[in-house]
Amino acid sequence: MQKFSPSLMCMDLTKFKEQVDVLNERADFYHVDIMDGHFVKNITLSPFFIEQLKKISKIPIDAHLMVKNPEDFVDMTIDAGADYISLHAETINGKAFREMQKIKGRGRKLGVVLNPETPIEAIETYIHHVDKLTIMTVDPGFAGQKYIPEMLDKIKKAKEWKEKYGYNYLITIDGSCNKNTFKQLVDAGAEVLIVGTSGLFSLNDDLNQAWDMMTDTFKTEVGIS
Repeated sequence: MQKFSPSLMCMDLTKFKEQVDVLNERADFYHVDIMDGHFVKNITLSPFFIEQLKKISKIPIDAHLMVKNPEDFVDMTIDAGADYISLHAETINGKAFREMQKIKGRGRKLGVVLNPETPIEAIETYIHHVDKLTIMTVDPGFAGQKYIPEMLDKIKKAKEWKEKYGYNYLITIDGSCNKNTFKQLVDAGAEVLIVGTSGLFSLNDDLNQAWDMMTDTFKTEVGIS
């Protein structure tokens, strides 16, 4: 069964605790985007946000480091309480093993994120260390970006490699996971769907109702009775 990871940059921060209380009982992960204004031209959440979330979270927190120099953020993100540290492949060339060893050495799970233009072959030398492989199906940096259907082939390849070589990563999709894409993403091999504005938070002002609407739509689209 697919898992859901709400993207908290899309939540209503005026209802922070109320919405976290709802999601604690329903979601499988929290997805927290940390952007530095350099790797992408936006600034969103922070390790401080994770520290506050950790106080009331009941589920694992995945920190997505959309930053130019991830080594500057890894320790502080772990200290804040993140369970998964997801690094962009585009930022860790030349230091991938050092950063991976740091994350694993501190007892956290390793995530790697691939931008749309980055092939899965770019991480072939260390993919066997990855716990969570996130495939961007939009250009990164902002909510509401246009879905890129060409990424379905990359998802299929990630599934093929996982089955062929016995890798353990969770195939995670970030970008436009909603009623228009659920079926094709799942058919391609998606295991974790990161849901944001279009997939969850805009469906209803009441997050309990929004979640029910999302899961009902998901079941209908993918054919789950």
